[in-house]
Amino acid sequence: MQHLTYFENNSTAIITFSRSHALNALNSEVFAELNALLNKIEKSDHIRVVVLTGKGKAFIAGADIAEMKGKTEKEAKEFSKTGQDTFRRIENMTIPFIGAINGFALGGGLETALACDFLVASDKAKFSAPEVNLGLIPGFAGTQRLVRAIGANNARFYLFTAHMFDAYDAQRMGLVQQIVPDDELMNETMKIADLIATKGPSACKALKGVVQEGLHHGIDAGIKKENTVFGSLFNTEAKEGMLAFLEKRQAKW
Repeated sequence: MQHLTYFENNSTAIITFSRSHALNALNSEVFAELNALLNKIEKSDHIRVVVLTGKGKAFIAGADIAEMKGKTEKEAKEFSKTGQDTFRRIENMTIPFIGAINGFALGGGLETALACDFLVASDKAKFSAPEVNLGLIPGFAGTQRLVRAIGANNARFYLFTAHMFDAYDAQRMGLVQQIVPDDELMNETMKIADLIATKGPSACKALKGVVQEGLHHGIDAGIKKENTVFGSLFNTEAKEGMLAFLEKRQAKW
């Protein structure tokens, strides 16, 4: 891997965007490496949580403008589709993804963060959708996910103005779930990942899909899927989980 680093800590996979000389900007090679790592994670029988973070002062400072500037319309659409498909893949995977936002999450970096299930941010984190400054709009589904994350009016404000907002504004709008001191970011994120790893594995895998069903297909579809999954878990780990609760012991998954 040239642009990403991969590390496993027990049942958590940590993917670090490591093009620090380019503020971890996204290009075609980064997407290829990221998809290769997603393939690896999907084949794993022990990874329970994935953490995405960045090296240096940026999480990801956007897409690589040096690569984009020479693209034709057809090539630009293909690049956009690659990003859209990659982030949709993350969104649809059964494993929860935590974004550990260590610095600038701009443009494509914000879109990467939006594909995660929730975000833990450094108190130095900054967010922006600056594409209109380049005569562009977000191309990796940011126009759709930002609206869902912070509401239509907030999203339109930041999309049209390209204003930067900090971790505290992001938390106020519901984009960020926890803010921690910069030097504690990975420690605190790993505590959350380790906590998730103690929960019922089948339940956690199913949970993401149930939430997505309601978000994308409406509450009735979500409720129907919830009912189906709730019942199915009684054939897997729920009996052990409930028995462990009654016996006041740790469940053995």
